Amino acid sequence: MNIPLVDLTRQYKQIKYEIDNKIQDVLESGIFILGENVRLFEKEFARFCDVKYGIAVASGSDALTLSIEALGINKGDEVIAPANTFIATVDAISHSQATPVLVDIDPETYNIDPEKIEENINDKTKAIIPVHLYGHPANMDPIMEIANSRGLHVIEDACQAHGAEYKCSKVGGFGDCACFSFYPSKNLGAYGDGGMVVTNNERIADRIKALRNYGETKKYQHSLIGYNSRLDEIQAAILRVKLKHLHEWIRARREKAKNYSQLLHEISEVTGPIEKNYAKHVYHLYVVRSNKRDALREWLHLKGVSTQIHYPIAIHLQKAYEHLALKEGDYPRTEQCAKEALSLPMFPELTLQEIEYIHQNIKSFHTQKA
Repeated sequence: MNIPLVDLTRQYKQIKYEIDNKIQDVLESGIFILGENVRLFEKEFARFCDVKYGIAVASGSDALTLSIEALGINKGDEVIAPANTFIATVDAISHSQATPVLVDIDPETYNIDPEKIEENINDKTKAIIPVHLYGHPANMDPIMEIANSRGLHVIEDACQAHGAEYKCSKVGGFGDCACFSFYPSKNLGAYGDGGMVVTNNERIADRIKALRNYGETKKYQHSLIGYNSRLDEIQAAILRVKLKHLHEWIRARREKAKNYSQLLHEISEVTGPIEKNYAKHVYHLYVVRSNKRDALREWLHLKGVSTQIHYPIAIHLQKAYEHLALKEGDYPRTEQCAKEALSLPMFPELTLQEIEYIHQNIKSFHTQKA
């Protein structure tokens, strides 16, 4: 049996007729940039997130970068972010010429530990970026309490958490704004790059709308030094189709995660993901931990099971961030996660037979290693 980490072709086959028709409509319209599909998708996705405004951009990375700039964060400022995240979160801070200040994680959720935020705040701190990693929401109440008491901005990095909920409210509406990615493998993925900023703040929405399109507020009137960061019409049309299926795909992901967890529970050497009582996890990734991670990964590879490591080198140990003068041991929980975390196949169309096969091979690995 060969099981991919993600299989986008299965999904496409199920919605092929809808997708192909929408693409054909765009091609026949001759309108490819900032047209009706983008406008409607912005409204539909904002409604999905229970917020007022959505601004479509070229990628999740751009969503983060433009959000930071829209909030006036720049050189000399500091922004707090989790040490355990994809590097794009921190790159966005660096692009603004602000300084990223990393914080270690909650060892159960792998998200930023609110208890470690306060000790890293000083007069230069301007914002906090909690990441809803793997699809599990960060613990937002204490984060917002800290931010509000200190007058700090909050930018939610929800690039892996479309539809995730914190205390029955969708992520994306807690901070000043939130950023989503529509990279193809995401729970809501385009057939290329794409991103979105959502917010309840009209001023932020207007500023990002200008920044994404060369700083333009009216045709050929540029009030800001902007960028070219626009979601194109074809991708917006595809995402509008997929958004209609997202609730069902989330339900399927949660069911697959339940199947995994029930089976893996008997293997004491493997730690599966948890779902806090305040959370609705949407399982963009199903991440387990093992102190024999690399050997287990190789074993599964030999059995035809694709896996991935998110993320094998912590940000503070990356060459790109050696200027922060951080060292091994500074973020022990993040570093432990980097050594032990393994992402198993996860997508809505994954079958129970495939999950059972993966479980059998994880079990056989530990049996033969005993």
